[in-house]
Amino acid sequence: MGKRIIFRIMNIEYFLKINKEIPVSLKAILNILVLSGKLKREINELLNRFGISEPQFNVLRILRGQNQPADLKTIQIRMVHKTSNTTRLVDKLLEKKLVKRNIPKENRRKVEISITSAGLELLSTVDPEFDKLQHTLVANLSQNEVQELNRILEKMNDSDVQPSS
Repeated sequence: MGKRIIFRIMNIEYFLKINKEIPVSLKAILNILVLSGKLKREINELLNRFGISEPQFNVLRILRGQNQPADLKTIQIRMVHKTSNTTRLVDKLLEKKLVKRNIPKENRRKVEISITSAGLELLSTVDPEFDKLQHTLVANLSQNEVQELNRILEKMNDSDVQPSS
């Protein structure tokens, strides 16, 4: 198979080669940023083997879950990374014949995007590998710890606090 992912338990100060104690809130943010980079690298490495990027994978999964064609706005709203250029992503998937575009006769301004059988086939190949990776990435955590991590991260995501000037 592919390489085995090994995460070593180390504190962020050691990882960043810092000799002094970091304030706890900064330490949390730095840990999230470092972990985010690791996760992104692992996911991108996996998806690159299948010739797609993470945002393209996201679009394909959205379209599969829709069970009907979706417009660009619907896809954009459901994207993990809201800054992704949805039109460009769909164009690249069209070139790869993983999605198809339809313009309804009754509304020429509307563009409907749907996943093709080739797109579904690709996902059926990627999904088991992606599932393995996601389980490997949380292998050091118990089920309760994964649930707690999700609770904490969702709480952080819900934060509407704006930095004061």
